[in-house]
Amino acid sequence: MKRVDFENGTITKNILGTAIPMLAAQILSLLYNIVDRIYIARIPETGTKALGAVGLCFPVIVIIMAFCNLFGSGGAPLFAISRGKGDDREARLIMDTSFTMLCGSALVLMTTGLLATKPLLILFGASQEAIGYALPYMLIYLLGTLPSMIATGMNPFINAQGYAVAGMCSVTVGAVLNILLDPVFIFVLHMGVCGAAIATVISQIFSALFVIAFLHKKAELKVRLLKKKELSGCIGYCKNIISLGTAGFIMQLTNSLVTICCNNVLSVTGGDVYISVMTIISSVRQMVETPIYALTEGSSPIISYNYGARRSGHVRRAIFTMSVMILLYTAVMWSVIIFFPKQLMSIFSSDHLLLEDAIPALKQYFSAFIFMDLQYMGQTVFKSLNKKKQAVFFSILRKVVIVVPLTYILPYLLKMGTDGVFMAEPVSNVIGGSLCFLTMIFTVFPELKRMETEGK
Repeated sequence: MKRVDFENGTITKNILGTAIPMLAAQILSLLYNIVDRIYIARIPETGTKALGAVGLCFPVIVIIMAFCNLFGSGGAPLFAISRGKGDDREARLIMDTSFTMLCGSALVLMTTGLLATKPLLILFGASQEAIGYALPYMLIYLLGTLPSMIATGMNPFINAQGYAVAGMCSVTVGAVLNILLDPVFIFVLHMGVCGAAIATVISQIFSALFVIAFLHKKAELKVRLLKKKELSGCIGYCKNIISLGTAGFIMQLTNSLVTICCNNVLSVTGGDVYISVMTIISSVRQMVETPIYALTEGSSPIISYNYGARRSGHVRRAIFTMSVMILLYTAVMWSVIIFFPKQLMSIFSSDHLLLEDAIPALKQYFSAFIFMDLQYMGQTVFKSLNKKKQAVFFSILRKVVIVVPLTYILPYLLKMGTDGVFMAEPVSNVIGGSLCFLTMIFTVFPELKRMETEGK
């Protein structure tokens, strides 16, 4: 398959060459999650209740994705930096170490999750009625933990080698299968939420098989599990991967924490219907954020590679190009959310009473979303340049220090009820996003200037 050459070509062309296939891949990947909700919401009579119940499973799913980020997004920038230095041996060992840790953690997570699913769902705010839908969905989904983590966690290593189209294809295989299988299992075979989970697991298995086949046979640097005698020699790589991946890990983990807190507060202040509202808003957010994630992840290997090659001018141009693309896209999507909320939310539910509550909540939640761009830009640069401390700090700041306390302070202390839950997000975007971006500007750009001076 065609490969993007990070060594040559313009920065914009390289970013687009990586980001566009990745965008297509991310949009298709998004279908893994939202297509289930779209179909589940349309199950006769029980659709709205089932949708809210499946929304209660999000924290567990997000935790699984957090471990994908820990090893995949933690290893891929280090892998790209090593390739930029011309050290393919080190790059290969980094990839193999990430793969080994990914597989090991998948088995641990699956076993732990299967044993603790019911207590976790109750902790997340599930009522007795909701448990009937959420429990079977979660148990089946957990059986696909290993293929899910391989498909998601190893995809960055395909993109980091310049094979963006192959990365897109790996997701396409699973997403198309999921779209085709969901209505069959849910409606034709009358399996309801269980059918949605089965379709997702089957799709993830095929995606994982594609990723393994490509990285093992066709990629420039091929992946394999570490041998027992190699483990001790790769401890240093393990530490570096985990250290850098901690930022993305915490970001995902704190997303799960915020979801748990929101559902708990909403169950008290608004009942099960508002958990369904939050499920729809989370779905819209995933849909809106997917292209932003693709642009940042498409830019990351170019930033890392040129940083490893000490080409500071290329790094600056990559950051600027990424930022402009993100801001232009967000301006368009923010306009759609503000002016056409009903049409957007109708994708996920046809329940008119539910939409009446959901539309004002959506506008509140996204009122300052453009500030979230600043968080994405800063986090991507810190991660791409192996700035572990900054990446971790700003992940914790926005979610743990700002959002979680506000989720309780606004509804209870300030008596804002459900409105307070949805307003916590925009407040955190303004504060956390601004601080992250400004810190990046005042720390990274002076370093790039020094690098340029030293190179002369």
